[in-house]
Amino acid sequence: MPYPKPRPPRFTLRVQKSISGLGLFACEEIPKRRFLIEYWGKLVSDEVAQKIGGRYLFEIGNGNTIEGSTRKNMARYANHSCRPNSEVRTQGDRVFLYSLKKIKAGEEITYDYGEEYHEFYIKPYGCRCGKCKK
Repeated sequence: MPYPKPRPPRFTLRVQKSISGLGLFACEEIPKRRFLIEYWGKLVSDEVAQKIGGRYLFEIGNGNTIEGSTRKNMARYANHSCRPNSEVRTQGDRVFLYSLKKIKAGEEITYDYGEEYHEFYIKPYGCRCGKCKK
């Protein structure tokens, strides 16, 4: 049975200020290997995404990209970390974040944005994730 779009989070999450600007935070303890939130938005071709540019483009590897810049897409606030506590799983044209380990209440939700994003957007300014800031 397919999930509704976007799939509603099973845990309470909030957007607040973080070390990297705004971030996505857990309001309650989340066990490992649990669904957190769906990254969603308008589905566009990779060609259109190249013309749009910007930071809220999630390439899903099948010639399509999710343009997730709408502020209603809370998953867009999950920041990069070199030592993340969540991972991305794709299912067709959909992208879901799952916890890799137990996440404490108040902890920021992070995932690894990948090599290409890191090279173009993070490396020129330096990584601001918790691991690299220390």
